[in-house]
Amino acid sequence: MKQLSLRLGLAVLALGMISLCTTSAVAQDAAATYKSKCAMCHGADGKGGKMGTRDFASAEVKAESDAQLAEVITKGKGKMPSYDGKLKEGEIKDLVAYIRGLAK
Repeated sequence: MKQLSLRLGLAVLALGMISLCTTSAVAQDAAATYKSKCAMCHGADGKGGKMGTRDFASAEVKAESDAQLAEVITKGKGKMPSYDGKLKEGEIKDLVAYIRGLAK
C-alpha cells in the first residue's frame, strides 16, 4: 500500500513539473511573439510607443475583454494590421495573456 501511495505521489509530482515547464514555454513563446510582432509599435513594456499606440495598463485597455483584445489582434484596428492567418488562435490567446501581464 505504501508503494502504491509513493508511486501515485511521484506521478502527481511529475505531472506538476511537466505542467510548470509547459507554462513557462508558453510564456516564453508569447514573449518572443510580442517582441517580434508588437514591441516595435507598443514598446517593450507595453506602455505605448511613438506611434500613439495605447498603453496596455490604461483603464481603456483593461476594460476590454480578452475576446475583444483577441479580435483586435486578429482583425486589426486603425493603423494596426491584421494578424489573421499569421498567428494561430492559440498564439493570439497566449499573446493576450502576455499583454495582460504587461498591464500589471
